[in-house]
Amino acid sequence: MEKLLSEFTVGETGTVRTVSGEGRLRRRLFDMGVTPGAKITLRKKAPLGDPLEVNLRGYELTLRKTEAACVRMEVNA
Repeated sequence: MEKLLSEFTVGETGTVRTVSGEGRLRRRLFDMGVTPGAKITLRKKAPLGDPLEVNLRGYELTLRKTEAACVRMEVNA
């Protein structure tokens, strides 16, 4: 099943399928290691849902909800 990273619930894990977005935003996500094939686990969500804290490639990364909405994930069962 596919869904956006911004739609994940806490504790959910998935694999990056595609990264959309324009120019600088897409480049920034790639530079932070959000690339196709990377495994991501949503660790925390702020009370109002923004920002999100994820575990990626062995480190913690904080993303805005708008950034996470650019990442299409394959949910791991």
